Amino acid sequence: MGTLICGALFALVAGGLPAVAAPAGTPAASEAVGSDGRGSLVMVLDSSGSMGDDDGTGRTRMESARAAVGTVVDGLPDGYPTGLRVYGADRPRGCTDTRLVRPVRTLDRAAVKRAVAGVRPTGDTPIGLSLRKAAQDLPRPVGGAIGTRTILLISDGEDNCGTPQPCEVAEQLGKEGIGLRIDAVGFQVRGAARKQLECIAKAGNGRYYDAPDAKSLARQLQRASQLSADGYRFRGERVAGAATGGGAPVLVPGQYLDTIGPGEKRYYAVDLDDVSTADFAASAVPQPGAAVDTFDALSTTIEYDHGSCGTNTERFYQKEGATPLTSAVARIPSQDGARTCDRPGRYRLVVERESKKGSDGARWPLELVYGAEAPLEEGVTPAESQADFGQGGKEAALPADDPREVRGGTGFNDAREIGRGVWRDRILPSQTLWYKVPAGWGQQVRYDVEFANEPTVGRTSATYSYGATRLYTPARYPLTGGGEFTSSAMYNGRPAAVRMGGVPVAWTNRYEGRTHVQPVHAGGDFYLSVTLGARAAEIAENPQIGLVLRVSVLGAERTGPQHGAPVRAGGSGGGADKDADKKGDSSASADSGGTGGAGWTGIAAAAGAAVMAVPVAVFVYVRSRRRAAARTTRGSA
Repeated sequence: MGTLICGALFALVAGGLPAVAAPAGTPAASEAVGSDGRGSLVMVLDSSGSMGDDDGTGRTRMESARAAVGTVVDGLPDGYPTGLRVYGADRPRGCTDTRLVRPVRTLDRAAVKRAVAGVRPTGDTPIGLSLRKAAQDLPRPVGGAIGTRTILLISDGEDNCGTPQPCEVAEQLGKEGIGLRIDAVGFQVRGAARKQLECIAKAGNGRYYDAPDAKSLARQLQRASQLSADGYRFRGERVAGAATGGGAPVLVPGQYLDTIGPGEKRYYAVDLDDVSTADFAASAVPQPGAAVDTFDALSTTIEYDHGSCGTNTERFYQKEGATPLTSAVARIPSQDGARTCDRPGRYRLVVERESKKGSDGARWPLELVYGAEAPLEEGVTPAESQADFGQGGKEAALPADDPREVRGGTGFNDAREIGRGVWRDRILPSQTLWYKVPAGWGQQVRYDVEFANEPTVGRTSATYSYGATRLYTPARYPLTGGGEFTSSAMYNGRPAAVRMGGVPVAWTNRYEGRTHVQPVHAGGDFYLSVTLGARAAEIAENPQIGLVLRVSVLGAERTGPQHGAPVRAGGSGGGADKDADKKGDSSASADSGGTGGAGWTGIAAAAGAAVMAVPVAVFVYVRSRRRAAARTTRGSA
């Protein structure tokens, strides 16, 4: 197979990152199970006296809360670690009245429902203390795995104890723990109580959800809990980037995990030869919906002692709430080998995070991918570059078949493979879903995302959110659409669509100057992300919002990057796997090889029943002369 990156399997290790853990000897530490990287959830339920009030339906607020908690646990994945803490349930007065009624254990739906059924609204509202205890309730990640560890606060009023201050506790917890978030649902609150709950959620890297009635309480709790269960699945070997270039750890091609704080730079070192292309991508994964500014950014740079060899900066370009942010850059040797950045030697990979005042102050998990692409084999003349969208422009005819059900992944590592066709999924506010589409030499990915017409809650005519998508190359380089496509659209519950695509894959694209063309120089799995804005939680009546993807892989797949390469057998244009429900059945997923193939230093993955293999990778110094690549011209095909 002539693809460069296509289908290379990463060797994966669940990297160890620090997390807030229960102190030894506490009930949480002794009874809770460890999180395996999927995350965990503890609900903190207000059981103060006011929860005995009528909620306007003839039921008490507590009765409605019990029903809502039951709906939540029915919708959580089997086995998801879940617990329940209450406050104000045991005595009429007391600011230490908080109790863990169900430890965070492998989900037992009946046990959680029994626990909440036994709660009676009685006393005060010690929210600050309850949050501090809830952080201790959450289990220690097994082997240092990263998962979304959620405190889900349900309250109908503000803290009346004063010490510790809830917002201060939330801010402290939010900064101490990697992957910790605090979501707050205000049940029939207003004024100072709502402001306090909004402050808790923002300081705790989470979201505030307003629930003016019992129906909305169930809806918002489902959203918050499911967002926790669907957190990004991380993979990689743990590495600690340096604060300066001098102490940077040396990386070999592979996948790594680190963290990055606001305003911070992280340095890594790599040894490059004079002919291979080096690809470097960094994905920062804040808590979904956490506070960000429009121009908060993540940048990647490849530099040497006297300058930069390339940089890329990606921004949120919205302030509704955080989403995964990926920046990528490549060192591509020039055709004549005359640039300073063509020289062999030690280079530095730099990741920088820019944050405005008021943005999320937590450290973000950082997933790094570094790969090396060998040059073409001696004597191979590559096909011409493909700098235009051609048949894959915005007017391309896309499939109109009946939709097939699909469930998007949580990130790059578990992106769901799809192919040509129409696919139907559902998405939460603040959520990003991930898919991958194989495309080989000469092929291009083109797709639309349609956000459904949904019933809305009252008073939403002036409330807008957004729907968005992003297309990434196999090396995780984010593509802009080159002015042909717009990656986001406003959403208010009525149908909205976004269109996206890339140019055809050609080895010679790496020498093009346009940023939407140069990265599309290797075949493999192209990644599609789909995001729904956080404010959609104020608009849609259903917990999840429907979406449809219409996907095409255009063009006949060629057997390699060389001029005159024949069409691959079975690759008759229009390109994708016919049975896209079967993963790995597309030839674009195979390892590179064959005549004229250029190699990417992939990492062989070997997984046992519960343990990932340690990455084993050797940087390949390719001794082929540069003259094969130097033959490249736009008119060589």
